[in-house]
Amino acid sequence: MSTFSKDDIPGDWRKLLGDYFDSTAWQELETNLQSALDVDPKIIRPEPSHFFRAFELTPVESVKAVILGQDPYHSPGLAQGLAFSIPASIPIHSREFPSSLRNISKALALEGFGHLPNGDLHAWAKQGVLLLNTALSVRLGEAGSHANLGWKSLIDRLISALAAQRPQLVWMLWGGHAQSKLPLIESGIDQFILQSSHPSGLGVYKTDKPFLEPGARASCGHFSKTNKWLRELGKKEIIWVGGAPQTDLFGKS
Repeated sequence: MSTFSKDDIPGDWRKLLGDYFDSTAWQELETNLQSALDVDPKIIRPEPSHFFRAFELTPVESVKAVILGQDPYHSPGLAQGLAFSIPASIPIHSREFPSSLRNISKALALEGFGHLPNGDLHAWAKQGVLLLNTALSVRLGEAGSHANLGWKSLIDRLISALAAQRPQLVWMLWGGHAQSKLPLIESGIDQFILQSSHPSGLGVYKTDKPFLEPGARASCGHFSKTNKWLRELGKKEIIWVGGAPQTDLFGKS
């Protein structure tokens, strides 16, 4: 039987969350998730052992940047417990390859980093990019199906605590849902906040801060701006696409 408890969360992240685990909000999430798992864990994505994969790969002290997603992918074979990431085995030109990742790859190429070789973003997580969804589970085939189980309380507390305790992080907020967390981040210390439309589908172009310019003529520049910020702080840049960092739009690596 699959179980769900605070012990599934790495110790450094539990410490960051402090007394949250004494709250009724945590008890509600714990009860709701366990009930869902008791019904049928095989219809939940990602696998329960990967709910907290982002925290396992990116310890608190290694976080340099945060990319906020919304739901895990609800199609079979995609969700990994990392926002936007999918297995490397999914062909780039297949129907299964998400539009958001296609547009992320286009943005990277426009900024001089090259196209993603596949959709697996584990290498980003291991370099300090926290790939955080705001709900960490979903039922297969039902987008948003676990959004009301109580994940919001945990993720909001985590965002607030991270912004308060870790100054000078980069936050990439793509789309209205991610941008709804702005007050939590702004209450922190010296946070570098980047905003644009969401990279999925046609919405990628449809705001006054597009992720891509119409016709994919230009990118929002978030990946280059992140590396520029890290350089100025004397920190190691993110290698977004294999090999060594390349020259970006905002200066040489």
